[in-house]
Amino acid sequence: MWYEVFKVPFRALSKWGYGGRTVGESNVPSTGGVILASNHVSAIDTYVMPALMRRRVTFPAKAELFDGDRGWQSKLVAWFLKAVGQVPLDRSGGRASMDGLGPVVQAVTDGQVAGIFPEGSRSPDGRLYKGKTGVARLAMLTGAPVVPVGVIDTQITGKKLGVVPWASRPVIRFGTPLDFSEYADRADDRALVRWITDEIMAAIQELTGQTYVNAYSTSVKYGGMAPDEVARRTLPRPGGGPAPEPRAR
Repeated sequence: MWYEVFKVPFRALSKWGYGGRTVGESNVPSTGGVILASNHVSAIDTYVMPALMRRRVTFPAKAELFDGDRGWQSKLVAWFLKAVGQVPLDRSGGRASMDGLGPVVQAVTDGQVAGIFPEGSRSPDGRLYKGKTGVARLAMLTGAPVVPVGVIDTQITGKKLGVVPWASRPVIRFGTPLDFSEYADRADDRALVRWITDEIMAAIQELTGQTYVNAYSTSVKYGGMAPDEVARRTLPRPGGGPAPEPRAR
């Protein structure tokens, strides 16, 4: 119930305030589990996309946001996330992150639409960065189609009334669904998981036209990667080449 209640003002803001629109939404299946894999350039991506879509979207959020243990504001955020049906995701890495996919896997298995930002963090400079493999593992575990999404012009241009972040004519582009169900039994094949992730990122790049950097965005935002190293890692597209051959048994 709360999802639909909150969708009304967010849709009004995104469509009539920002002048946002969708392109190719018919590529999103009308029923069944679906994975939306999107680039991430702005804080408002998380609500502009679902606000402009017909189907309900479940976004995984940082698990710690559900704790609500850092004052009244964190309690409000935790309540909101739970009220609108979002699910926790462990982003600490390794085995914990794999186990943390459980709620997202369940959502897709239950026939819901799950939104994923494979980069794991907002782009620090508008370029497209290396995708984390959770999106590939999610596709392989559920067999659900992956719809690449390109968010364009969602960068915040200012604020209205001093508090409302503003954007100018954002566009949400939905690409042709990608089917990786034939690889469902190979989720432990690291080379294949990376190939699938790169194919998803390449499909996103086709929708956005972004420059691709073969490094995680956090390496630039928090790791202090030097500009010349970023330049060396700039490639025409993510990955490339055929799928890895099945491993000998």
